[in-house]
Amino acid sequence: SPRQSPHQQLPWTDFFAQEFYLESPIPPLTLKITHHVYLTPPTSKAAPLFVMHHGAGSSGLSFAVVGFELRKALPGAGVLSLDARGHGETTTTTTTTTSNFHEVGSRNEPTTASSESSGSRCALDLSLETLSEDLVNVVRLTQEKMGWAELPGLVLVGHSLGGAVVVDVAWRGSLGDAVLGYAVLDVVEGSAIDALQSMQSYLSTRPKTFPSIPSGIEWHTRSRTIRNTFSARVSVPSLLCPSPSSSFDPNATQTWTWRTDLATTQPFWEGWFVGLSKKFLEARGGKLLLLAGTDRLDKELMIGQMQGKYQLQVFPDAGHFIHEDLPEKAAMVLADFYKRNDRSALVLPPKVGDLLKNRQLIS
Repeated sequence: SPRQSPHQQLPWTDFFAQEFYLESPIPPLTLKITHHVYLTPPTSKAAPLFVMHHGAGSSGLSFAVVGFELRKALPGAGVLSLDARGHGETTTTTTTTTSNFHEVGSRNEPTTASSESSGSRCALDLSLETLSEDLVNVVRLTQEKMGWAELPGLVLVGHSLGGAVVVDVAWRGSLGDAVLGYAVLDVVEGSAIDALQSMQSYLSTRPKTFPSIPSGIEWHTRSRTIRNTFSARVSVPSLLCPSPSSSFDPNATQTWTWRTDLATTQPFWEGWFVGLSKKFLEARGGKLLLLAGTDRLDKELMIGQMQGKYQLQVFPDAGHFIHEDLPEKAAMVLADFYKRNDRSALVLPPKVGDLLKNRQLIS
């Protein structure tokens, strides 16, 4: 029981209704990505769909508990949470064709080899543009899978790197008028770029392996990386995979290592965040910024806040993983944000011409 095993893994089925593997060919056609997503669909056409994008090194289950709490606040709402490429159970398959010259008549026999990667087992394109395209593709593929004639009203929610992705999608207008608004969790351009300077040293302090999944969960809570054990029990297991040495040697003791090697993503780091504040303020739709401290605001956002261009919510009791540390509070803020931007609730005033016509009819 959870009381006997405080760091025991919790299944995703406690928090989402479905999981999908959505295949998407990528030009050139030698590369195919299979997106893994978790979904609880909206219960009606009028209900919104919250589309969640996690941060670097995390997974779609980072939003498991906050998504569950969201549906308590908005019972009809849907939640779609993806594993980004190089993360979770999303995989890429590469097929390469090479020409081997055989003495078989005068023909050259082509040899086709394919390789599959989960996590970051091969070099992956994790540029902001690519991750944004992936998010749009996931939404469209989910629409097709579910047979929705039109997209529901969308609220895009992104944590850290995911915040940069959802802002980029909103700024590009890739999902059109379906986007009601976007919420960014604990990332702003200035402090994010400053933090990159110490990222490699931080990564070097993390354990390389864990003897078990529960020990990985315990490390996250003991180090206060995630301050909510309940959330860590569902989100952390998807961050780990069996160590390669354990897989190859049947006599080796089973250990677990990081599914995503964050150090190898360094070439993309700066590109994720440059221009974030400008795009956040310029993109169409409601804007929400959730921070763990006001010291994270940069100059551009401070000016925007004073001008009332976006909604700001600060949770000083939370760490970087705001939505995992305080899922109930984060869910309430997200639910209220949706209600503020729900177009179906708008009652437009009558047109002047209609008022004049009515007066003429009455008189």
